Amino acid sequence: MFDLKLYLVTDRPLSLGRDIAWIVEEAAKGGVTMVQLREKDCSTREFVDLACRLKDKLKVYNIPLIINDRIDVALAADVDGVHIGQSDMPYHIARKILGKDKIIGLSVETMKQVEEANLLDVDYIGISPVFSTPTKTDTFKPFGIEGVKKVMEISKHPAVAIGGINTSNAIDIFNAGADGIAVVSAICSAENPKLASEELLNLIDSNS
Repeated sequence: MFDLKLYLVTDRPLSLGRDIAWIVEEAAKGGVTMVQLREKDCSTREFVDLACRLKDKLKVYNIPLIINDRIDVALAADVDGVHIGQSDMPYHIARKILGKDKIIGLSVETMKQVEEANLLDVDYIGISPVFSTPTKTDTFKPFGIEGVKKVMEISKHPAVAIGGINTSNAIDIFNAGADGIAVVSAICSAENPKLASEELLNLIDSNS
């Protein structure tokens, strides 16, 4: 099983020049429940090496490691799963390659895509984006809180919300019915990633 409650998505440009592995381990100490490694500009070898490093670190905390987009990297590093978007490898092919035991998350950007996801046995969906955010510039109109509510009314899958989420709006996401929040800059850009993770988790737990 996995817990979507506090889902960290890495972003090298937002990490203030610091080592991704250090940020991830500090966030793990602070209580993040899942980690997605997202790399857009590094070589395959570097991606696999980093995935292996993170897997070893996260194993200590029993936190699943998910790879964004790259099924080859997920296989090479033998991590817990992948997260795919609507323009990535089709879900049924990804499942065939990865097998039934790996976690597969799927981004949904419209209500129609939520309905389509209901026909698939994905492990969770990512509602993207909830609010507009500089880390995702190629997305559809933000869902907003009301959109999250509508998604959760019809979705057959657990859902994590992403896009512009921080301490000021995290509780609204849970109140709308989502199973978790995915954050990028709220942890990656924080001066103290461990403390930032703790603050988010405490906020969530105190309102659950």
